Amino acid sequence: MGRKRNGRDISGWMVIDKPAGLTSTAVVNKVRWALNAKKAGHAGTLDPEATGVLAVALGEATKTVPYVTDALKAYEFTVRLGQATNTDDGEGETIGTSELRPSDAEIKEALSAFIGDIQQVPPQFSAVKIDGERAYKRARDGEIMEISARPLYVDSLLLIDRPDADHVTLEMVCGKGGYVRSIARDLGTALGCLGHVSNLRRTWSGPFDASDGLSLAQIDEMARSEALDTYLRPVEEAFIDLPEVKATSEGATRLQNGNPGMVIATGIDYGDDCWASYEGRVVAIGQYKSGALHPIRVLNIKD
Repeated sequence: MGRKRNGRDISGWMVIDKPAGLTSTAVVNKVRWALNAKKAGHAGTLDPEATGVLAVALGEATKTVPYVTDALKAYEFTVRLGQATNTDDGEGETIGTSELRPSDAEIKEALSAFIGDIQQVPPQFSAVKIDGERAYKRARDGEIMEISARPLYVDSLLLIDRPDADHVTLEMVCGKGGYVRSIARDLGTALGCLGHVSNLRRTWSGPFDASDGLSLAQIDEMARSEALDTYLRPVEEAFIDLPEVKATSEGATRLQNGNPGMVIATGIDYGDDCWASYEGRVVAIGQYKSGALHPIRVLNIKD
């Protein structure tokens, strides 16, 4: 029998502007402690040295995490040209150098190959599983692995600054599962000059923006106080591309029990994914069929 987890039954989103030097899990644990929350998770891992928006899901919001991770997200990052590392970022060992420095025009031309539906090989130091073991664990032992390419949708990839000959700053908007370090590595290879990420920031993720995020200093300052609760954002903010339907009283009861429930819908087609509310509260997420929502996830949000 599992141990019962202590804490408050609170549900919602807390947007954090993650600092460099911490894992995403460490940030989630800090937020959970500060809110004395029973359950917490996050929508999309950031590398320890990366900064920017980390959306922390509390309570029933953890059931809506896929709707944020599946949404588009944006990164601003700097590529160090002329050096390849074994981690594809500045934390690793240099494994190759080049004196070649491409022009801005050459870089812009090369970026076009990374837009749209592409195939991307994750870094050797990544959390993908190889034969049931995380790649980074095997890479730490000096093993070089064959990692299969994975699909990634890149909506845009732009050159936004060229601070000096050795560095280029890019902005990328992409779907889920993207490794910015792989983009930097592959761009350097395509340009013939090698490259790695020297700085990385996630500026927004789905509905959440880094400019709205709390710092960990603010979290510490307001920890275990009602002031911090005021920054908790509604669970339904996760549904950036999901339409809303209104459950009837009887429908809400049925949905809460995991059964199809009657809803009032406008502009919703048969089979559409949507979320149902009742008296201003999220009840369930599911598919709309003939006047009823067939639930996929039921949310039990407490006051």
